[in-house]
Amino acid sequence: MATFLYKLGRLAFRRRHFVALIWVALLTLAGVGAASAPAAGTTSFSIPGTEAQKAFDLLEDRFPGMSADGATARVVFKAPDGEKMTDAENKATVKETVRELSDGSEVASVADPYQAQAVSKDGTVAYAAVSYDVSGMELEDSTKEALEEAAQNARDAGLTVEVGGDALQATPETGTTEIIGIAVAAVVLVITLGSLVAAGLPLLTAIIGVGIGVATITALANTLELGSTTSTLAMMIGLAVGIDYALFIVSRYRAELAEGRDREEAIGRAVGTAGSAVVFAGLTVVIALAGLAVVNIPMLTKMGFAAAGTVVIAVLIALTMIPALLGYAGRKVQPAGEKSKLLGRRKSSAQNKPNMGTRWASFVVRRPVAVLLFGIIGLGAAAAPVGSLELGLPDDGSQPTSTTQRRAYDLLSEGFGPGFNGPLMVVVDAKSSDDPQAAAATVTDEIKDLEGVVTVAPAAPNKAGDTYTITVIPDSKPSSTETEDLVHGIRDAGADIKADTDAEVLVTGTTAMNIDFSQKMNDALIPYLALVVGLAFLLLIAVFRSILVPLKAALGFLLSVLAALGAVVAVFQWGWMADLMGVEETGPIMSMMPIFMVGVVFGLAMDYEVFLVTRMREAYVHGEKPSQAVVTGFRHGARVVTAAAVIMMAVFAGFIGSSESMVKMIGFGLAIAVFFDAFIVRMAIVPAVLALLGDKAWWLPKWLDRALPNVDVEGEGLKAQSKDADPDEERELVRV
Repeated sequence: MATFLYKLGRLAFRRRHFVALIWVALLTLAGVGAASAPAAGTTSFSIPGTEAQKAFDLLEDRFPGMSADGATARVVFKAPDGEKMTDAENKATVKETVRELSDGSEVASVADPYQAQAVSKDGTVAYAAVSYDVSGMELEDSTKEALEEAAQNARDAGLTVEVGGDALQATPETGTTEIIGIAVAAVVLVITLGSLVAAGLPLLTAIIGVGIGVATITALANTLELGSTTSTLAMMIGLAVGIDYALFIVSRYRAELAEGRDREEAIGRAVGTAGSAVVFAGLTVVIALAGLAVVNIPMLTKMGFAAAGTVVIAVLIALTMIPALLGYAGRKVQPAGEKSKLLGRRKSSAQNKPNMGTRWASFVVRRPVAVLLFGIIGLGAAAAPVGSLELGLPDDGSQPTSTTQRRAYDLLSEGFGPGFNGPLMVVVDAKSSDDPQAAAATVTDEIKDLEGVVTVAPAAPNKAGDTYTITVIPDSKPSSTETEDLVHGIRDAGADIKADTDAEVLVTGTTAMNIDFSQKMNDALIPYLALVVGLAFLLLIAVFRSILVPLKAALGFLLSVLAALGAVVAVFQWGWMADLMGVEETGPIMSMMPIFMVGVVFGLAMDYEVFLVTRMREAYVHGEKPSQAVVTGFRHGARVVTAAAVIMMAVFAGFIGSSESMVKMIGFGLAIAVFFDAFIVRMAIVPAVLALLGDKAWWLPKWLDRALPNVDVEGEGLKAQSKDADPDEERELVRV
């Protein structure tokens, strides 16, 4: 591996014009594809294998005119104080609004509140349900404007009017903090690398890589039904790893220059050593992201593969474009330790003074037990809130109170009860029943007797009369455990009904979908964890030639992810520092958050493990004692790993400013996870454990040593390379 990458680095350095042209061409091609591609349409959300999805599919088959996937809007009216919605003047205003809402080519139906009995018992609140033929993302601007105009006209007439549903959903905004995150990364790069040119290379290559990735996703969004969150996630991960991977190679290049090698040889060795670590670190991230496919939720699978593709691009750019750009930069990128015009660093007596990484590692080696206990206890305390973790999916109730969707949600809760915002759709498949109508009546009666039910609407048949829908209103809010218990209660009753009537009872609707989604996430967590950690464990055994080092890496990751999840619960569920993070509404943690964090954080955690420990492994292989190898690894790698972690934290934290709650939560969770993993696990727990294990840390059974391939991350094979490589290397590499 090291020898191949060494040749690749030298080839990219020599053929810099060709390499740069290829990447610019790819960026241009992706940009043209994104610009000419049709706008992204609806993004279907399906949960294969769940009862809610089965019922949804049955509705599409038996009720073809329902437009089950079309956008919906609830226009909620509230009468002024002392008045009622049944007053003649208010009633006339609502009638006029319903007429205005009915106009438009995309409107499927509008339910008059007075005919649909959609007026609260006290008469103060009413709502008109609007259905559309297309999804919220496909609605034309004119349709949305007509909806808003109709609501405003009713407001002008004296009513309080708010609009709920997904008809007015907007594309999430990331906010200016994303730019601040990139600016912080730039400052850290300048401090670490000592010049604007050297600092600019990782930023430039990361932006190019993300540009190619996001443009490709945009070009394929309509064809593959990719949502806006997919490109945001790819941008988030791509920027973070793109900057970090380039940073490691540039730093190693400067170190090789400081040892007296010429620039071509230095870049070859940098790519051969640090590039090997980049490849295997990238592989762990790709495994973790692509492994999301095991959950069998199409949306999550697409997000994982899109982000994994962006990581692959980041790795390839780091291995090829960075050497090419370093060739262009020439002497503007100085050897490590030389005087920097920007920062005024000198290669004088300060070079002989132990750096902070060396001093810290020496302290840990002397006090490994104390450092280990401190790290474990600290992460354990941070992980404590996980015990009260509540999972769910956001609805209009989790929106900021400044939005019309949230105000509509609150008005409906006030007028009709909290469960009205999460109605359950019960589907009775009576095709095999002798008396479908009687079966539907039996189901209705059984549901009425269940605890937690406020209203059960009469069963509505399809044209064939073999399938019925029953709307059930719970007495609790959609995200509550009481509503979840009611869903399970209806399903349990349905099993007995099927035995008696041969009619199958299925529960669906947004609330039931959310419950099934959360359950599917929980069920998939352990298999996913076993798959990802297992594959990465085997990969790290080959990299480190050790059993205990990969095991320690995996256990450290579990500490990191639990502590990060604890922090997410404390902020987004308990409300700690919610104002500081811009969290306007606390509530359940998104169902996909635990499994998503397991995947992404594991991949990123292995980045720092590979970058830091390969330096230790390299020193140990070259004859140093285990404790001294730990110190050597920190002397060469701690500064760069620290910079990489700060950069990644800054990039992730930049997405906390997003208006999308999912993106905000992911950004915070990943930023705090990187902090825990890089600075507590990798910088404290890892050296403490290695110091305690000594030579045993690098033990590998002889039979396994013989069976494993020699990936040569330490660059042992580079010793055979002469300072001036054979010119025929390029043709040999091309043939490979």
